Amino acid sequence: MLTGWFSWFIILWGIFLITMFSIGGFFMFRKFLKRLPKEDGMSILDWEEFYIEKTKHLWAPEQKQLLEALVAPVPELFRDIARNKIAGKIGELALHENASQLTEKHIIKGYIIATPKRDHKFLVKTLEKENIDYQPYEHLFS
Repeated sequence: MLTGWFSWFIILWGIFLITMFSIGGFFMFRKFLKRLPKEDGMSILDWEEFYIEKTKHLWAPEQKQLLEALVAPVPELFRDIARNKIAGKIGELALHENASQLTEKHIIKGYIIATPKRDHKFLVKTLEKENIDYQPYEHLFS
């Protein structure tokens, strides 16, 4: 039978491992669900990739810089995922409008639609820093 500090170490290590495996499993399961095909035969991630590919030629360097500024508050570990999700939504909006090029309007609207409400305060701060009027998009924040 283990006694003393070593037994506490083993118990705490076991709790730590179970916690880390649970967190990792949660994120892996979410990714798995996004990869499952929907009724149309394509998954959420497939549609994101489709919209990004279809609108790749519409992105000007200024729009790419604005997107990078908007995703800057996202932790680096998740930034690529957030960038793809937002770019996919922007591409979807542009394709539905038959846009010949992406505009600031598409980027801001796509960001608002693609992100959860808790991230909108970062968007407002970034837009204020960039001197961009966000009043036309107030209705999308609610």
